[in-house]
Amino acid sequence: MKNLVKQQLREGKVVVGYWLTLPSPSVAEILSALPLDWLLVDLEHSPVGWETLEDMLRAMRGSAVTPLVRVPSGEPAVLKRALDRGPWGVVVPLVSSGEEARQVVAACRYPPQGIRGVAGSRASGYGATLPEYFATWNEEVLVACQVETVQAVERVEEIAAVDGVDVLFVGPNDLSANLQRWRDLEWEGFRQAVDRVLAAARRHGKAAGVMCTGPEDALARVDQGFRFIALGSDARLLASAGLRATESVRAGLLERGLLPG
Repeated sequence: MKNLVKQQLREGKVVVGYWLTLPSPSVAEILSALPLDWLLVDLEHSPVGWETLEDMLRAMRGSAVTPLVRVPSGEPAVLKRALDRGPWGVVVPLVSSGEEARQVVAACRYPPQGIRGVAGSRASGYGATLPEYFATWNEEVLVACQVETVQAVERVEEIAAVDGVDVLFVGPNDLSANLQRWRDLEWEGFRQAVDRVLAAARRHGKAAGVMCTGPEDALARVDQGFRFIALGSDARLLASAGLRATESVRAGLLERGLLPG
């Protein structure tokens, strides 16, 4: 049992994936065939429920991608239920202090390092592989804390210092909104906040992650120092591909004088 994404991050490599927001095992299966490192099922802002989550994780089984989940909150009961479904790690929103980060890490680990309850769930082959799973899990679980509030930026050093936090993740929309300059990503205050996250990650040997708007933005973020790269979401990918195709056809129809009105 080996978390390949966590291993790659330990080696200083860049890992790339997509957010899954559509409650569709088929979409998960399609994207899991791409040369990606991870796929993340979003439970915070999507309609995906627990049973659909399991089916989406099943759809990824046998692929090379590492399945992850963004939980709706960092409550221990929520983290326990998410991890029992079988992902290799979690992204946790609204972690704004070192103490909150320690509580998240503890909820993701088994005793004596943590408080996660032990059960024969899907994650452990419904109990068939529970001894091996229990013995290796605390070293393999990936924990990413979202730095998306003013308080989180102010306390990012203490968050990064927590043993068991692997990734400090920046969502530009949420962070800029909490800085009261939504989507003003060139504003000096936003850039300084991002720099603080990157510096804290470097000092404490953690990876910095970020949500990107596409390939060019992703490569620019890599150059900036980010190593956990979200290329976007399945919904955005579908919408942008559909828009490009539609605009191309409409431009051709316009040239031919075939558009109505």
